[in-house]
Amino acid sequence: MSAQAQPTMTLRITEKLQAALAPIALEVIDESHKHAGHAHAVMRPGTAGGSGETHFHVKVVSEAFVGKSRVDRHRTINSLLSAELADTVHALAIDAKAPGE
Repeated sequence: MSAQAQPTMTLRITEKLQAALAPIALEVIDESHKHAGHAHAVMRPGTAGGSGETHFHVKVVSEAFVGKSRVDRHRTINSLLSAELADTVHALAIDAKAPGE
């Protein structure tokens, strides 16, 4: 029996946000390569391109954000990704908008 490969962090983040927010638009960008050599940018075995999968930028447009403040939007995303933030994600930039913004 072979062990199942773990999904990439990008895929984990994408799946969680899609399931919870039903976004109109969603982009999850792995920016870890920009931080290579930093003390926190550890290399994870088996990651594509030697990426540490530590730094991400999320751009999301969802009806779920209608009437919510910027802070509430960020809190929502941080809460949804709490396991990932506790795992290997060191930094998460967020652009969260309601449709039409």
